[in-house]
Amino acid sequence: MVKRTKFYSVHKALNAKIVEFAGYEMPISYSSIISEHKIVRSSVGVFDVSHMGQIFVKGANALQFVQKVTVNDASKLFKGRVQYSAFCFEDGGIVDDLLVYCISETEYLLVVNASNITKDFEWLEKNNQESVELTNLSDDYSLLAIQGPFSQKVVEMFFEQPVSLEYYHFTNITKNGVEYIVSRTGYTGELGYELYFKSDEATAVAVWDKVFECGKEYSISPIGLAARDTLRLEMGFCLYGNDIDSTTNPLEAGLGWITRINKGAFIGKDSLLKSKEEGLKRKLTPLICEDRSIPRHGYDVVVKGVKVGTVTSGALSPVLDKPIALAYVDSSYLDSDAQLCISIRGKEVPARIVKLPFIER
Repeated sequence: MVKRTKFYSVHKALNAKIVEFAGYEMPISYSSIISEHKIVRSSVGVFDVSHMGQIFVKGANALQFVQKVTVNDASKLFKGRVQYSAFCFEDGGIVDDLLVYCISETEYLLVVNASNITKDFEWLEKNNQESVELTNLSDDYSLLAIQGPFSQKVVEMFFEQPVSLEYYHFTNITKNGVEYIVSRTGYTGELGYELYFKSDEATAVAVWDKVFECGKEYSISPIGLAARDTLRLEMGFCLYGNDIDSTTNPLEAGLGWITRINKGAFIGKDSLLKSKEEGLKRKLTPLICEDRSIPRHGYDVVVKGVKVGTVTSGALSPVLDKPIALAYVDSSYLDSDAQLCISIRGKEVPARIVKLPFIER
């Protein structure tokens, strides 16, 4: 059965374009994708991302368990700190990417992708030799992402107090009887905050309305998942199911910075170490097209008609006003003078390799 978040009635009232996404009826857009994108880059926008998963890990061995199932070094976490990480299979393929919240030395919150909640939970249960308590509370939580240059002003007005958080840190705030996890995180590359809370539908809608009241002077706007995708792509952030999945490992996906090979044992370590020692056969590569043709997921990257890679994500960058893409490309072509092209509707469109992020922040 397709689910709905507690903000569904709001989306309908705003005439949002609703699509099925990860088992939920979600707003893909409210107006135009480009205008919503630019609002987040210049002012402040609000995303309903309540479809994301929340899995809690509790117990004396919670840290030991999190260290085993994630590639990053969770021992560096402390109460109030957030970490970007990934789960890997034994062969190094990615189960999911996630955020790890350190609630205490014996409790962690794992925020996972909506499409992977059931798979992730079952995988965690399968690997639970540490006898930790695993609880999937994904259906209990609502989650709003408030993103953009004026997001802090809106959040502080909402809570009626200063909310000064460093990047990838969180705090707990109670307002009108509702307990919030407030984190300075997001998927846009902008200053942003995410609000996790439990409530009934009426309270959730009241929270939405209050956030928009607080942001009125900044022309706050609702933002759909389509603009969320173009915003994350401009920053080069990976999307599970497009840029990463069970057939890709974090090293070739450019996630070596979260893959702590030198920490203790973790699932997938041996395979990742072998991959690193042998040299990566392909790498996720940022590309900008030289004309207006837009690359899409699955398009071939070619050199003189020979396939050397595959596009994983592509779109028109509203900031650059140019088509951009992420693609896995054969490593032997990355340091050569060969002209990479993307095959778009029978035409080979020249593309050049750039550094991430696509835009400067």
